[in-house]
Amino acid sequence: MDQFKSTVSTAEPSSPSPSPSAFSNRLDFEASDVVDSDLLFVSFNQDYGCFACGTSKGFRIYNCQPFKETFQRDFPTGGIGMVEMLFRCNILALVGGGPNPMYPPNKVLIWDDHQNRCIGELSFRSQVRAVRLRRDRIVVVLEHKIYVYNFGDLKLLHQIETIANPRGLCCLSPSSSSCVLACLGLHHGQVRVEHYGLKKTKFISAHESHLACFALTMDGNLLATASYKGTLVRIFNSLDGSRLREVR
Repeated sequence: MDQFKSTVSTAEPSSPSPSPSAFSNRLDFEASDVVDSDLLFVSFNQDYGCFACGTSKGFRIYNCQPFKETFQRDFPTGGIGMVEMLFRCNILALVGGGPNPMYPPNKVLIWDDHQNRCIGELSFRSQVRAVRLRRDRIVVVLEHKIYVYNFGDLKLLHQIETIANPRGLCCLSPSSSSCVLACLGLHHGQVRVEHYGLKKTKFISAHESHLACFALTMDGNLLATASYKGTLVRIFNSLDGSRLREVR
């Protein structure tokens, strides 16, 4: 990702003119693992081979199998509320968090850990709820809007309006052969799927109640959803919206 040469700040345009439970062994984070800091955030990388933890003093990276800490970065001035990895490379997306955030919660910092500095910045008028990365895209989720950027130059490519999304629900396929994004639609229980390579948008009415979570397969062809009722997991074909399976 050495195409980043300088910090770029991109403001949100004004209107109208953007669980480790799968482990085979139990992982215990003892006081010695996160010394004098609070755990604020946990997320897997794109292939689920490792995960990142944001803390009140920085962030840490852990390998899943075998389980071990592989890296830590402590900041003397504040905490990291979100850490999004890009596979296993040195580029991460950071959002400040905790009682003394390292960065404002309305900014996404693209961090190059080889250079130990920020190489890109995206600024918004409201709090960032989630960030998703792939090698050619950066997706930033706000409560009512999603912004899609080109990774190389931080050019804004797409804006999506959503229903209220305080938990930042969004997923992005990591496969280089297809670019698929799934997010909330404009109605309860609805998922919007963007197939960018095919220039196709599909709305799927997945549940009658609010969505609790959803996930795409690596290639983005299948979508799994669950609602707050928690009794059903449904699997859909993301291209045509057909329901393939329902699991209780």
